[in-house]
Amino acid sequence: MSSIPAETPDTLRQKIIEKPDMVLDDPAVMNALVAANERAMGSNIVDLRGIAMERLEARLDRLEDTHRSVIAAAYENLAGTNQIHRAILRLLDPDDFPSFLASLNSDMAAILRVDALALVLETRQEDGSAAAERIGDVLKPVTPGFVAEFSAAGSRGGSDHQVSLRQVQSGSARIYGAKAEWIRSEACLRLDLGKGRLPGMLVLGSEDPHQFSPQHGTDLLAFFAGVFERTMRRWLA
Repeated sequence: MSSIPAETPDTLRQKIIEKPDMVLDDPAVMNALVAANERAMGSNIVDLRGIAMERLEARLDRLEDTHRSVIAAAYENLAGTNQIHRAILRLLDPDDFPSFLASLNSDMAAILRVDALALVLETRQEDGSAAAERIGDVLKPVTPGFVAEFSAAGSRGGSDHQVSLRQVQSGSARIYGAKAEWIRSEACLRLDLGKGRLPGMLVLGSEDPHQFSPQHGTDLLAFFAGVFERTMRRWLA
């Protein structure tokens, strides 16, 4: 059997001279060389260049971490934008109001990647619940004042924001029905349905406690709420 010739210092030296990038591009090899150099200098000599290099390496590591975080955030924002665009296109598909509500009751939750969705409309009519049952469980008629009270729940001093994000121990049975006990976070999108009309609200619920949090941005959901309320005004007109 043929044996592999052993590396000698001369052959190894020749390889490094021919391909110095092998050493320069390898952080582990460079660190070993710097450490050997420090040992050769002794403990009484401070290598300022080595200290500077360590600090530069630490700064480079931080920059790389920041770069990865920025890229990840950009991809996440792009994915969220595409998701909202798909939801808006779905809003514009129906030709009548019952079909519009049916689309909310079927695939809108899947597009928005939530586990529950409810359209809350304030009404003074006594037979609002019966009408809602005929349309589907996505529509929730409530008494005047419910939207402001529900959207401000859990916030100090109330909330005037169009979009409210929060984490909950469990959802409202009035909003989510049988799914209420599984809801761990929710987004409340307040809807201005026009002059002379009571307000409404679109509620998105998720089993993931981290999907909706007060620390998250609300720009995309606010844009979606703006399109949604304008679509609702068209149907109510």
